[in-house]
Amino acid sequence: MPVDQSKVGAHMAQQMEAIEEAYKDVEGDFEIGDICTIVEVRGKGHSDVRIRPNVSSAHGIFGLLKMAELITLNGMGQGGER
Repeated sequence: MPVDQSKVGAHMAQQMEAIEEAYKDVEGDFEIGDICTIVEVRGKGHSDVRIRPNVSSAHGIFGLLKMAELITLNGMGQGGER
């Protein structure tokens, strides 16, 4: 059975819009660096978490995950966007 990908696509589009908004007044050129997506897949009687980084080294992946953890913990309860 195919998986509806629209939720992931909409989420990534919102992320890109948020990035563009955050950097619109900053001088200089920017590019997207390392990326790591984490997706929970749910089905009847089954749940799985999938991770897909574009980073080739284990320390790079762990670094991205650690930064995500710190940003999330720092932003909890503040209503800030992550």
